[in-house]
Amino acid sequence: MSENIVQKLFQPSERGKIWRIFLLIIILIVIGGLIDAGDYYNRGTTWVANKTGYSINLPKVKEVPFRLGLDLQGGSHLVYKADMSNIADKDKVSALEGVRDVIERRVNVFGVSEPNIQTNVSGEEYRVIAELAGIKDVNEAIKMIGETPLLEFKEQIEQLRELTEEERQQMNEINKQANEKGAEILEKLSSGGDFAELAKEYSDDTNTKENGGNFGWITKKEHADIIKEIEGLNPGEYTHNIVPASNGYEIIKLNEKRKKTNPFNEAETEKEIKAAHILICYEGIDSCESGLTQEEAMEKVNKLKTEANPQNFAKLARENSTGPSGPSGGDLGWFDRASMVKPFSDAVFNQGNGTISDIVETEFGYHLIYKQEERDIEEYNISHIFLRTITEKDIIGDEKDWENTELTGKNLDRALVQFDPNTNNPEVGLEFDSEGADMFAEITERNVGKPVAIFLDNYPISIPTVNSKITGGRAVISGSFNIKEAKLLAQRLNAGALPVPIELINQQTVGATLGKASMAESLKAGLLGLLLVALFMVLFYRLPGVIAVISLTIYGILVLAIFKIFSVTLTLAGLAGFILSIGMAVDANVLIFERLKEELKNGKPLSLAINDSFDRAWPSIRDGNVSTLLTCIILIWFSTSIVKGFAITLFLGVCISMFSAIIVTKTFLQILSGSWMENKKWLIGVKSRNS
Repeated sequence: MSENIVQKLFQPSERGKIWRIFLLIIILIVIGGLIDAGDYYNRGTTWVANKTGYSINLPKVKEVPFRLGLDLQGGSHLVYKADMSNIADKDKVSALEGVRDVIERRVNVFGVSEPNIQTNVSGEEYRVIAELAGIKDVNEAIKMIGETPLLEFKEQIEQLRELTEEERQQMNEINKQANEKGAEILEKLSSGGDFAELAKEYSDDTNTKENGGNFGWITKKEHADIIKEIEGLNPGEYTHNIVPASNGYEIIKLNEKRKKTNPFNEAETEKEIKAAHILICYEGIDSCESGLTQEEAMEKVNKLKTEANPQNFAKLARENSTGPSGPSGGDLGWFDRASMVKPFSDAVFNQGNGTISDIVETEFGYHLIYKQEERDIEEYNISHIFLRTITEKDIIGDEKDWENTELTGKNLDRALVQFDPNTNNPEVGLEFDSEGADMFAEITERNVGKPVAIFLDNYPISIPTVNSKITGGRAVISGSFNIKEAKLLAQRLNAGALPVPIELINQQTVGATLGKASMAESLKAGLLGLLLVALFMVLFYRLPGVIAVISLTIYGILVLAIFKIFSVTLTLAGLAGFILSIGMAVDANVLIFERLKEELKNGKPLSLAINDSFDRAWPSIRDGNVSTLLTCIILIWFSTSIVKGFAITLFLGVCISMFSAIIVTKTFLQILSGSWMENKKWLIGVKSRNS
């Protein structure tokens, strides 16, 4: 008996395979429906809970809103021209990207929902295009965007006042209660209390509270302080003391531990490497002072390649490497793939342990890499109960913690990515002009041991602590960032320093009323068209027509869910693409049903006729849809944003329409086919041979 059940599950009959596909379709419909109508479902769960006195608490789903474009939500389309007359040719594209980045952060702070900021270079014209959907005060946005990026250096001022005795008592009482609450929770856990339920009841972390305190997967690189607390725990165990954390205490539970998988290939585990390298830089590379030409550097690294072996590698690195890790024998410590530039990572991750690479060229020069060890990266799934405490700053506030110095972006010559000579971690170097060098020396002299903040457009992008007075006009921003983050910081600093004025050359305003009216009319047209198509299909094709209507309904559910999941921006043009794809889905069903009629008229049994009709209609459906998909790809790649929106929705719609016609319609027909239908072919629109 049990063998028969197992056989049916893993070796189903042809009919069983059809029912298995049907079950998968139902699951997709349920998931798509919850995504599309999550708000209505959540209202329903609340209603059920209220009616049953909260004895029935159905799980809620995350509500995902549609992302509406400028023409549906209303807003403004602004085009700016960037003045690059004072910028070197090699820096123009970088400067334009920096301005785009600054504008995007400005409109985000202003409260614009999903801004679309793009750059456009045409000959000597450098432009930034800003589409601001849903904006209420266009003039204020124009004023804010139009200012040249402002880079400022600020120093911390003393607290304006001390806490009153009453405030200090209040702070101490709150912190004492947090400590006592932690002890109470630990006591309940030791008595068999459920960690997730206690997190829901006690935790002050609103992001994890409703999930039973689940923090998700973390690695040592991201959260070394947390990993340190749980390294000795087994899955299911928790810390038996409250752990001090930023602004509070926490109790941490280790749920699971595993090797981290490669996000691009789940069959592989993600690795980290321990390695050393010899770097030979040459003239033309930022902060390179080797004095070597590129040819001389290549000649030198070739000579080192013939001499190097694992035993003398550290000695050769100390004597020859022009990189910051040279004095430490070229040691890079442990690092993952994302920590290094791509050519370096590709080389070291593909070579064997204990080997020395061929010559690797990167933007920093020529490298020889000695790969010492490789190991899997471990990640931990944790939950925590967080108990908030407060500090003096929480009571007094920090609105006036920073004050401007006279040092601004106009005194910064450039920012560049370099590496810490001791840890080899990426950092950002700053170079000031002569006036800025003097001011920076004065600022650092009076702020030794204190932070000096760097603000771009009144937003702090880095707050380094001054270790000593800095002279010579050069400074370093160090932190726990990778190369990508260091490059982004350098770009932002250069954006604040480069004199790139921008001029508004075109403005188009779309009223919200017009957008809503257009959307309503479009939806009305789409629904009317869908009803007419459904009526035609049912009257002309009868039972297959009903199945086609059901298939189209499923198609609509899935397409709208995909629009929400992937945040596809819906515009009027995009809605047109969606409606057009409905027509293409109907077209596929028409081809299949006409074929089905022909096969039945030729006297074939119904089940065979269904399979043959799909097989013979498929080449026509495939060729028509593939040509449409290729056109969509060309439009997405080369067209403007309005046409691109139409192409994206049409592309997604065509892909799902093929699924609905070939899989959904076929599965439903196969389920309904049987001996009972052999004598009722009029349901398919075919007269019986006997009639």
